[in-house]
Amino acid sequence: MHELFTQVLSKKDLSKAGDLFSLSDQAIVNDLTEVINSIAEITSLPDYVNNNNDQSVVEICITKVTSAIRETGSIEQHADALVALLESCLNYNLKPSAKDEDPPHAKISSDIISCIFLNYNKKEVMKRALPVAVKFLHKGNRELSRNMAPYLSLAAIDNADLLSKHIQLIIDSIISGNYPLCRVLPQIYAVAKEPIHDHAMALVSLLPQCDLSDKLALL
Repeated sequence: MHELFTQVLSKKDLSKAGDLFSLSDQAIVNDLTEVINSIAEITSLPDYVNNNNDQSVVEICITKVTSAIRETGSIEQHADALVALLESCLNYNLKPSAKDEDPPHAKISSDIISCIFLNYNKKEVMKRALPVAVKFLHKGNRELSRNMAPYLSLAAIDNADLLSKHIQLIIDSIISGNYPLCRVLPQIYAVAKEPIHDHAMALVSLLPQCDLSDKLALL
């Protein structure tokens, strides 16, 4: 791992974290899985949810990591580590506070999901990510759940077969009010009709609540 990442992560040194953006992406691309694993160690610490310094360090590191992955096109190389970090977030409270502020693990989840689904056309990445990503539909964070709809709609273009395995989670989310997720159904229907037939009446009953594009997906 690059010595600057080592210093920032091992010492949780916020004063040096900003310097990470001076590193070239190519200089750190092969370190990113190790960096992500180190981030996961910090986010799993018992006091992480109450430690503003550690949260800021992690936020900066994730921004640098996801930017480097995007700029170097290295998502396949680091997908396993990213998905593992994403999955670890499921173990924590993701519900917004009374002030409508996302808890730290929800922020991490949002950043990682965004990074991963920029690569919705990469089958191997989606194979790893989709089984974990769909679980965020039912973690009590309405914004995170609704933001999944466009990502899953993109993923469904080339990965309807993978999404069809999670149709129950998707339909449950739609029925609970995540109507934009209806746009995933036509692609899934093309490869797995039966599960959608089983819920046809419930889905049709939602038509009055849906906007036009969502209605068209249901029809």
